[in-house]
Amino acid sequence: MTEQTNSAGGAQNRTSVERRGDRELVVKRTFDAPSSTVYRAWSQPELFQRWWVPKSASGVSLVSCDMDVRTGGKYRLEFGAGGSDTMAFYGKYLEVVPNERIVWTNDEGEEGAITTVTFEDRGGRTLLTFQEVYPSREALEEALQGSAVALPEQLEQLDELLSSIGK
Repeated sequence: MTEQTNSAGGAQNRTSVERRGDRELVVKRTFDAPSSTVYRAWSQPELFQRWWVPKSASGVSLVSCDMDVRTGGKYRLEFGAGGSDTMAFYGKYLEVVPNERIVWTNDEGEEGAITTVTFEDRGGRTLLTFQEVYPSREALEEALQGSAVALPEQLEQLDELLSSIGK
């Protein structure tokens, strides 16, 4: 599908986005940080909210970030653009294995995906795999026109955050 390459700190970090079949999207990127640090950025609300909203979505901010990252826990992310209109995304964590894997539902509509993020240690670096499985081909098509487009930018912002918080 698409592939982006950047060179940060002298190392090649590539974000690859691949459509697999009719209902699956897989995004991969290697980070110059240990899996425990990358996991923290996905599981601690104070870090997550610093990188999740794409900067290109000017005026949009994460106005509320509630995350109980544990198996059976729930999350609710509320986005706004300065007015009273907000949009919420929410669901529950189906499986959480610290520093290795987070699996969650996207419950805001019938076309919500199941998302799995894995953190694979590569000798002080981390291979992150973000996989979404949608209930239908149409739901994947909609995501490819919307939220999935921002993933490479979001992961670039995560890379910037990781370099600023240290290892």
